[in-house]
Amino acid sequence: MIDQVLLGPDDVLPLLQASVSAIAPVALVVGDPARAERAAGVLAEAREVGRNREYLTFTGRYAGQPVTVSSHGVGAAGAAVCMEELLRAGVRRIIRAGTAGGLQSDVVDGDLVIATSAVRDEGTSVRLIPAEYPAVAAAGLVTALGDALIDAPRVHQGVVLTSDLFYPMPMLGSPLQRWADAGVLAVEMELSVLLVLAGLRGVAAGGVFAIDGNPVASADMTEYSPHRDVVRQAADAAVRAGLDALVG
Repeated sequence: MIDQVLLGPDDVLPLLQASVSAIAPVALVVGDPARAERAAGVLAEAREVGRNREYLTFTGRYAGQPVTVSSHGVGAAGAAVCMEELLRAGVRRIIRAGTAGGLQSDVVDGDLVIATSAVRDEGTSVRLIPAEYPAVAAAGLVTALGDALIDAPRVHQGVVLTSDLFYPMPMLGSPLQRWADAGVLAVEMELSVLLVLAGLRGVAAGGVFAIDGNPVASADMTEYSPHRDVVRQAADAAVRAGLDALVG
């Protein structure tokens, strides 16, 4: 474990534009600023503590405990900025709640996936440590997410793929079938860098995802539609599960 870089309470996080003193010890991160606003609506005493670019940050209380919610945008590089600044502010438990594409025939729209680990098929974490270093979710958070979703109708648990690629091009095609054949459950764009950062810092991290399509079945993404009610309801359930796991 490398030494944690911690900022003082009077410091301001440069990209999140939030005061360190406003950040709670536990954090839920989401890609979409609108989803961060919806998640903040679940908190008691929620207040906006930072707003800059794609980064929208709130702090409030959930089940009586202080919690921060922040958006990190799309892709590992920008997300890493958000995650690193939260860790530098002293966050000790952090969960990403987002959407993902199913890679298995039985992982369908509206299902939830709890990540146990992530394939590091993105270009940011390899700049931090070689690809042989595993991106593994904290066992305690995996268990806590499972407990939070014990009554959910369709929940899967396993490996997810983190990829920089959203729209493939015909010259190289898509690698998704290979990962599907390997049993990977879903593909998203940010988790592996969070798990690597957390592992290096000795912080507990995890991820839970609402399935919003199947990019193997629709490789050209022409049928992708993430704003349907079934996806929105599952994404809200993922947020709730993430909050429950963080404070449990």
